[in-house]
Amino acid sequence: YTRLLSSDRFVQAVCASVRVFISGSAPLTEETFKQFQERTGQAILERYGMTETGILTSNPLSATRKPGSVGPALDGVDVRVVDDGGTPLASGDVGQVEVRGDNVFAGYRHLAEANRAAFRADDYFRTGDQGYLDDDGYLFIVGRSKDIIITGGLNVYPKEVEREIDALPEVVDSAVFGVLHPDFGEATIAAIVLATGAARDEAAMLSALKTKLAGYKIPKRIVTLGELPRNAMGKVQKNRLRDQFSDLFMAD
Repeated sequence: YTRLLSSDRFVQAVCASVRVFISGSAPLTEETFKQFQERTGQAILERYGMTETGILTSNPLSATRKPGSVGPALDGVDVRVVDDGGTPLASGDVGQVEVRGDNVFAGYRHLAEANRAAFRADDYFRTGDQGYLDDDGYLFIVGRSKDIIITGGLNVYPKEVEREIDALPEVVDSAVFGVLHPDFGEATIAAIVLATGAARDEAAMLSALKTKLAGYKIPKRIVTLGELPRNAMGKVQKNRLRDQFSDLFMAD
């Protein structure tokens, strides 16, 4: 969708016969959602699933589609957000996303230890994703548990920072990740892809972010790339970014 929006040829008339646009596999930014709707008159339908479960949640076809949300649970699927001990959290509180239903796989073959770690005693499967539910039961994914950045003892959820970076007019894509830091344990890095012809002004970017985010969530560095590394499914490979910039602060 971001590549379509980058083309001047992609206008409403081009997709007038398309009934629905669906997004999955990788997070859809609110900025892309809004730009796409403005350009085409259509709201992208975002949903959420896993190899182990199939589709779990989906924004509705004929009702409200919320930007930034992957929608409520499908029929027959239970979704909850819990703390580390498995206690359900209140609406709006970020925690571990867990699911249960006939769609969930029985387990990893011949991997008893992995299954013990993946399932709770009440059969809920630990997805490894972090998120929250709103008052309407819509699920918002904020990142993978392994991607959470702990800097100075405080948690930073990459998607929250990426959302604000993607809203900057000169940025077309971003990925936020953590690398080792001698003082903070981890430091937040933002890799960005600039719009064609846009100039990079890191000071101005950081200044804009400071009006939207708490100080500890502001990236320590912003690096510019020609494109973000992605796998065949279109997901950003943050492990490659972490490896590429692993010595950025330790070398200092």
